[in-house]
Amino acid sequence: MIFIVYIFLFLSIFFAFFGNIGMLRFPDVYTRLQASSKCATTSLLSLFIGLMILKGFSSISVRILVIGIFFLLTSPVASHAIGRSAYEGGILPWRRVRKKEDISEDK
Repeated sequence: MIFIVYIFLFLSIFFAFFGNIGMLRFPDVYTRLQASSKCATTSLLSLFIGLMILKGFSSISVRILVIGIFFLLTSPVASHAIGRSAYEGGILPWRRVRKKEDISEDK
């Protein structure tokens, strides 16, 4: 049983680590927002599942479940609101600009 808990805790660390790398590497607010929201959600849910398995069925597990459901419902809504306000604020999505030299090399 503790092995399963370790797997979920490792998954939580894995998603949090690569979400932070995505925040540093992606070029604009929209791709960074996607990386942070997806990885934060999966990281916290993996952590919550691991803690629920560790504690068994108890009042703490029920509280963790309620917090997880709340986070699962509010995180996409908050990410959408941030992305929409960025778009309405005039922040354009990143586009890769190719030079003429790059296009001629592809042919």
